[in-house]
Amino acid sequence: MQARGPLMIEHRLIERMISIIRNKLALVEETRKIDPMFVDKAVDFIRMYADRTHHGKEEEILFRDLKKKDLSEKDRQLMNELMEEHVFGRDNTKVLVEANTRYRNGDHSALKEITGCLRTLIDFYPKHIEKEDKVFFPASRTYFSDAEDQAMLAQFWEFDRNMIHEKYRSVVNDLQEQ
Repeated sequence: MQARGPLMIEHRLIERMISIIRNKLALVEETRKIDPMFVDKAVDFIRMYADRTHHGKEEEILFRDLKKKDLSEKDRQLMNELMEEHVFGRDNTKVLVEANTRYRNGDHSALKEITGCLRTLIDFYPKHIEKEDKVFFPASRTYFSDAEDQAMLAQFWEFDRNMIHEKYRSVVNDLQEQ
């Protein structure tokens, strides 16, 4: 397996979660109310799996190693764009948490902000994933020898050893069954 393999597998789970959020958002827009616990679970998944686990591997291993390479201007610009998108996702999630807290505390006007943040996640992740899967990962692979790629893969596995993927697969499976 190439080093990009685990990242692309993680994208599939993130896509499943985005699908769940999309379905929940449709229901929320009909009923004009949301379960704050659902938002908590979605935030937990986005923060711990999509951001800390997945983006963590990209930023702390892949991007770190790419910064040592003589990247084309186009590839360096794309990597910087992806890093900015990671920050954008974190900022949106922070706003979502704050709005959910206000909603939980009785401020039902926060629902508009919650739905806006959820819609942003739904719009953001598919485009971000496609950019990585179809453009950045194939381009970035060309900068590494097979040995370097396998060393990076080993670093990914070590990174994951400290994460709890199974928990988040379970969260997604549970939410899909609801």
